Amino acid sequence: MSAIRVLLLLLVLIPVCATAQPVLTAVEVIRKMDEKARGDSSVGEMRMTIVRPKWSREIQMKTWSKGDDLSLILVTAPARDKGTAFLKRDREMWNWQPAIDRTIKLPPSMMMQSWMGSDFTNDDLVKESSVVEDYHHEFLTEGVIAERPCFQIELTPKPGVAVVWGKVITWVDKKDFLQLRSEFYDEDGYLLHTFIASDIKMLGGRLLPARLEIFPEDKEGHKTIVEYLSLNFDQAIADDFFSIQNMKSIR
Repeated sequence: MSAIRVLLLLLVLIPVCATAQPVLTAVEVIRKMDEKARGDSSVGEMRMTIVRPKWSREIQMKTWSKGDDLSLILVTAPARDKGTAFLKRDREMWNWQPAIDRTIKLPPSMMMQSWMGSDFTNDDLVKESSVVEDYHHEFLTEGVIAERPCFQIELTPKPGVAVVWGKVITWVDKKDFLQLRSEFYDEDGYLLHTFIASDIKMLGGRLLPARLEIFPEDKEGHKTIVEYLSLNFDQAIADDFFSIQNMKSIR
């Protein structure tokens, strides 16, 4: 093949290659990020470590989820908390406390309160607000985290939507759509929490961060670490598994 014919062939192929990768919008990137971490359902085990300047505490849990609206968390250790459970159905949340034989329904006013004494809130647990549906999304810039090129995206609440944050700035890996860092601000623009994900590995057949850390900006020496010990996706779970009765009896 002559050099001229090779050149002509390349000129034909270059536009095709250039259009092969669609340009994603900011909301499409966030949707891919959200879907990557969720799956249709999931079953897992995790360890949460609460770190304070003078002490630390570990809690182990089993977790079940289905879609966006159903989730159940069972505390398996330490012994004093064993059997404590949290149930989410739609945008409602219940807590079962076996030590006092009591089920408590958490009102919306408690969504920003600490969960199990950690730096996570009840809203973090149940994801009451949707990062896809409840926010506007805008590209800010690009950066690199853990040697992974990332999009930096700003999320601002849509008018009239009840969300707890004034804005969120998140970094999403361009290749695998992993959420690697997020900053959470109040309505006045003050940074409240920083979230960092690391230890990227295969979990349930998906490449995901296995270690999540959250740091409150106004409390030096405070942080909470969540480590996934196991995680499996798309297992068959009936809707009635996520019931108040099952929350009390599951082991």
